[in-house]
Amino acid sequence: MDKYEIVKKIENFAPPELAEKWDCSGWSVETQNREINRVMLCLTVTDEIIKQAKEKDCEMIVSHHPSFFVPLKWKDVDIYSAHTNLDRTHGGTTDTLIETIFPNVQAGILEDGFTRVVDYEISVAELAKKLRQISPNLRYVNNNGIQILKKIAFCAGSGNEFIEEARKIGADAFVTGDLKFHSALESHIVLFDIGHFESEILVLSVFERLLEGVETVRAIERSPFIY
Repeated sequence: MDKYEIVKKIENFAPPELAEKWDCSGWSVETQNREINRVMLCLTVTDEIIKQAKEKDCEMIVSHHPSFFVPLKWKDVDIYSAHTNLDRTHGGTTDTLIETIFPNVQAGILEDGFTRVVDYEISVAELAKKLRQISPNLRYVNNNGIQILKKIAFCAGSGNEFIEEARKIGADAFVTGDLKFHSALESHIVLFDIGHFESEILVLSVFERLLEGVETVRAIERSPFIY
């Protein structure tokens, strides 16, 4: 398949104009090769991912996280990323997380475009149980001893900056990754930190669906944190 047709499929789903201005979504490496037989999918491109792509004869890598710096030794493999545009688009990163936890539950989009909210009654303990299926290393904060949740906000990846927005719209809890200490200490709502990697790796299934018609291979990758 022509690599620009591959990119078109992704951008039709996650339009580039949805990306933040600071974001480096798009082409990190664009070689002279156009015909792609196999694509490696990953969350983050690293030297190890480049090695895997070459070992698996993948001419192209599609990632979620963009590369802000591209080493010379990466230059012979096409690399394309969809980052904040994939986060914001309907059916993207956070929606995939929600669908995994609450299949067939409709989520509303908050003003920032990154955060979703669902009206769903569930106990804190039961939601923690569901989240542990995604992230065995789940940690959470419940400063006020809340037992039952009725409105839950979600932001895959680093959503710490949206905690207050979630609280203002009446969310009882906020599910994200990369929580900061002082945010946790001062929170009046329940905060669930399932990890940046764990909250976003699920979105690779979206790439697989979008790129039907070309062979895709998932890279072997894991969170850098050891527990």
